Amino acid sequence: MNTNLAIFALLGGFLILVLLRFPIAYAVAIASIICMSIMGQSLQAIGKLMIKGVWSFSLMAVPFFITMGCLMGSGGISDKLIDLANSLVGWMTGGMAMVNIVASYFFGGISGSAAADTASLGSILIPMMEEQGYDRDFSTAVTITSSCEGLLVPPSHNMVIYSTTAGSVSVGALFLAGYVPGALLAASLMIGSYIISKKRHYPKGEKFNLMKFLKQLGVSIWALAAIIIVVVGVIGGVFTATESAAIAVIYSLIVSVFIYKGLTWKGVWKVLGDCVDTLSIVLILIATSAIFGNCLTLLHVPDMAAKAITGVSDNRIVIALLLNVILLVLGCIMDMAPIILIATPILLPIAQGIGIDPIQFGIMVILNCGIGLLTPPVGSVLFIGSAVAKLPIEKVVKATLPFYLCMIITLLLITFVPQISLWLPGLLMK
Repeated sequence: MNTNLAIFALLGGFLILVLLRFPIAYAVAIASIICMSIMGQSLQAIGKLMIKGVWSFSLMAVPFFITMGCLMGSGGISDKLIDLANSLVGWMTGGMAMVNIVASYFFGGISGSAAADTASLGSILIPMMEEQGYDRDFSTAVTITSSCEGLLVPPSHNMVIYSTTAGSVSVGALFLAGYVPGALLAASLMIGSYIISKKRHYPKGEKFNLMKFLKQLGVSIWALAAIIIVVVGVIGGVFTATESAAIAVIYSLIVSVFIYKGLTWKGVWKVLGDCVDTLSIVLILIATSAIFGNCLTLLHVPDMAAKAITGVSDNRIVIALLLNVILLVLGCIMDMAPIILIATPILLPIAQGIGIDPIQFGIMVILNCGIGLLTPPVGSVLFIGSAVAKLPIEKVVKATLPFYLCMIITLLLITFVPQISLWLPGLLMK
């Protein structure tokens, strides 16, 4: 077997297919099949690997969490969460920007999707902010960057994918690990928004009213309770992540149809159809990535990557920065799930080698991927925000530049201050 040829077929072939705009799942599958053919593997082995890739009880949580997010996102909760955020932070300078950021924190914990957050909240908040005197490009930049909070705040199906890919990483610990980094990202974006709002003289909202806040909290508690069911149930050991996700789907259906009445039964079927479309993409990616991962292992690519990166420097700080740069570059050309599935087996051993905990590295991967969702040429959330606001991509990117800085600062803090990610799991999961 020609090892160098097999590696080129796998990695070079994958990169060429991505640049030719092949769907990621097909690019992964074609490159992997060519590589395994060079290694003398049979097509039967390829089929077995694909089945093995999705044959996991833990992965059943992914479709449930996606379904829960779709139901709650279409079930009339957006307005209620915006009102809750407004009653909490609307009094500040640049109040609607702060509302946007806090509402994304709440909504992200329900949808787990930056794209859903941008599409749902953006369609409401961007016109609302513009009416109150905010520039449309600024409003869009705030919306798309704050949507990445939802990737960190549980329950996030991307955390389940990382947990499965990394192996022996607790989903409950990852859920807990995301809260403080998510809040830190929100605080960073709020500081950036405050500075810009002060400079541009954006308006304040009404003064804080405790009774109004408590009233809005009472209205919104039905939506927020879905998060409590999942997180407390998993951490308390009442049920597994998969069981909690299934319960959350049933709860979300009841809240959306009977309490908030934002969905009819006809609407439920449409939402389930949308979920199937999303799930088909995710599960095909997971299946094909299983072949890719097997090829990486057989060819000892993770070991080669580790030697190459550590060969650049033996300084822990330099290696940690290199890991972030690699993930950020991947984020510019690939979507989130493929990065988690492909990069984790290669980079996690390197991260562990310099003392980075797998849970902390998971948060690093997810935030890096979140930043990638906002960067061209494959930034799906950037494109959604541009479409919702009806603005050119270039204008949105320019307005987002200060917020990229806020996100990079947050990423560096998460990278070099482990307790930001590990404090809460260490406190509650001893």
